[in-house]
Amino acid sequence: MNARDRIAKQAAAYFSPGDVVNLGIGIPSLCGDYAAPGVMFHTENGLVGVGSLCDGMLAVEGFSNATAMRFIPVPGASAFDSAESFGLVRSGKLAATVLGALQVAENGDLANWAQPGRVFGMGGAMDLVNGARKVIIAMELTSKQGKPKIVKSCDFPLTGKACVDHIVTEQCVIDVTRDGLVLVALLEGLTPEDIQKQIEPRLIVADHLATIPV
Repeated sequence: MNARDRIAKQAAAYFSPGDVVNLGIGIPSLCGDYAAPGVMFHTENGLVGVGSLCDGMLAVEGFSNATAMRFIPVPGASAFDSAESFGLVRSGKLAATVLGALQVAENGDLANWAQPGRVFGMGGAMDLVNGARKVIIAMELTSKQGKPKIVKSCDFPLTGKACVDHIVTEQCVIDVTRDGLVLVALLEGLTPEDIQKQIEPRLIVADHLATIPV
């Protein structure tokens, strides 16, 4: 399994049947392939019941997600306007949102929309991290330049403060707690020291450390 799919599979393990979950673009969008039956996916532009992506004759303009990708709605899907969609987000009824990140701080602060020299746009992320009951970050552990993305304090513009619950990467899974960052799962063949070298905050190692298969 490649690194991106390994991240998505670990993140999807937090979903339960009956959950309504919002998935961000990139790695988070892969989580649907690994979700348990009965999990429903939400898109900010107005639908619960997002199914498989499609193209060609199956692609219908009316069924496009927030990034304009066409999909097939699942049986039982419900469509509504954008205002109602964000009302759902803000109501606290979303079980989880899975997002990418540029930086996550040890207290759970999230920066995922802009960095020096590049501005991407906020989208619905500010609402999602404040409205969803659980915020899961699915990302690679370091930047393409090898710089830590898990930091003591974010220096990129914040999306939300103290909002992250879990950080899922290709090398490990980390929980954000009041006591600090807790390493709860580790890729087979790695040690906690390997992870500590790649992040800024001090890691707490869980008593029962799970193993992620290669």
